[in-house]
Amino acid sequence: MTRCFLALAFWMGVAAASAQTLHVYTWADYISPQALESFEKRHRCRVVVDTFDSNEAMFAKLKAGAGGYDVIFPTSYIIPLMEREGMLAPLDHARLPQRVNLDPTVLDKISDRAMRHSVPYTIGYTVLAARRGKVPAAEASWSLLLRPELNQRLTLLDDMRETIGAALKALGHSINSTEDAHLAEAQALLLRWKAQAAKFDNEGYKAGLDSGEFLLVHGYSGDLWQVAQENDKIELILPKEGVILGCDEMVIPAASAQKELAHAFIDHLLQPEVAAENMQWTGYLCPNQAALKQVQPEFLANPAITIPDDVKARSEVIRDLGPALEKYIRVWDAVKR
Repeated sequence: MTRCFLALAFWMGVAAASAQTLHVYTWADYISPQALESFEKRHRCRVVVDTFDSNEAMFAKLKAGAGGYDVIFPTSYIIPLMEREGMLAPLDHARLPQRVNLDPTVLDKISDRAMRHSVPYTIGYTVLAARRGKVPAAEASWSLLLRPELNQRLTLLDDMRETIGAALKALGHSINSTEDAHLAEAQALLLRWKAQAAKFDNEGYKAGLDSGEFLLVHGYSGDLWQVAQENDKIELILPKEGVILGCDEMVIPAASAQKELAHAFIDHLLQPEVAAENMQWTGYLCPNQAALKQVQPEFLANPAITIPDDVKARSEVIRDLGPALEKYIRVWDAVKR
């Protein structure tokens, strides 16, 4: 009996040790536990998730030599840079049959329309959110960030392109402007916002808004939707000047040791039933036409998911700026120092 037990324990240990492990690098709270669990069961593997809080931090880590990741979730604007740096593996479309579910109108808005290296995952917005009744006569505008009664009770995203983009949009300029005069105006406005803000933050703002520590935050629509589901004192605000639209995508690093399993993971997240459950958990819209038929109607009516046409018309997607990105880095350095 003892020998049988030891043999069974040894066999189970060997089986566990030999199971494949997929390493995923993504944003916090960005894949539902159910989606992960169903993939692990189907492929008899283990998924390990690490998180980053900005595209720039993710890119810098990879550029510094960090490896071991199999699937990464960058925003579309940084993908051309990752391609130029040789960081991405070409995708095998034969291993991604569920890609047919993707909305072609979304593919038209991104640089990798042919999905050579990337596959769209979600569409989201960067917006404001406030505690109800704490910002009287609140106008749906970026100008809320200058309300004197909110001094040191608000937060800004610690994200160069998102936050500079918000300042440019507040001033009536394109979020992708490379005009020196526009960027100088944005820098001046950002310094005024900074004086009002308690901090720049990409994750803690959710708990701070929920607890009442902060009365107004600048954040990602899905994050704020998640908080609002648990706290009816929170309302999302879509600035009338327009918001920043973001498409996060799924890529496989060139150095991945699990490319076959990585393709399977991407395809899993594109399956309609998985994508429907996943988007209702994360609060982000998946541009998956088949999945959208399976979600609850009230989910699509949420302002974190569907924005008014007039706001959408004034909204933009962050673009790759090439060498002109240096101008943004100089502005951000001046604001953050």
